[in-house]
Amino acid sequence: MKLLHIDSSILGGFSASRQLSIAIVERYRQKHPDLEVTPLDLAAEPLPHLDGESLSFLGKELTADAASNPVLVAGAKALADFKAADILVLGVPMYNFGIPSQLKAWIDRIAIAGQTFRYGANGVEGLAGGKTVVIAGARGGIYSEGTPQAVFEHQVTYIKAVLGFLGVTDIKVIEAEGLATNGGNDRPRILAEAESAIAAL
Repeated sequence: MKLLHIDSSILGGFSASRQLSIAIVERYRQKHPDLEVTPLDLAAEPLPHLDGESLSFLGKELTADAASNPVLVAGAKALADFKAADILVLGVPMYNFGIPSQLKAWIDRIAIAGQTFRYGANGVEGLAGGKTVVIAGARGGIYSEGTPQAVFEHQVTYIKAVLGFLGVTDIKVIEAEGLATNGGNDRPRILAEAESAIAAL
């Protein structure tokens, strides 16, 4: 069984989403001792945003010349690792109501017509089904459904929409929100509650 562990926070050891994603991976290791984990730190090893050359090679075999371009090779590896994964653990902080641009650059490498989705007679068909995805979401404010700020939440809803478009339906969310409210005094309690939810996975 293969697990792809992706972190996108730029806060390093201070990141709540990283803390939670690591705990999720460890939970899966406990359940599956033979688990093969592939880590991808998009803050330490960011994929550049798409340009014309990268776009022209999305989902295609790299030519001999292109195979010497580290950006194109990294993009091809991102797609291959995503397609090979049985489990995907995503550490996703909220930045300005959405996801980190580093994570969006990764999505642009894996959402590819003919590879992870296709257009058919009945519309779009996702080709990446059968995976389990666990999102470790973290945000300073409170944006959950039913709150006044919910209209600004384009973090977890966006990730779920993209994955659903690609055919992934088994999506679990571990969320720590309100980390910066009350002067940050509630952070330990909020993270402890999220880690309790991880233990129940």
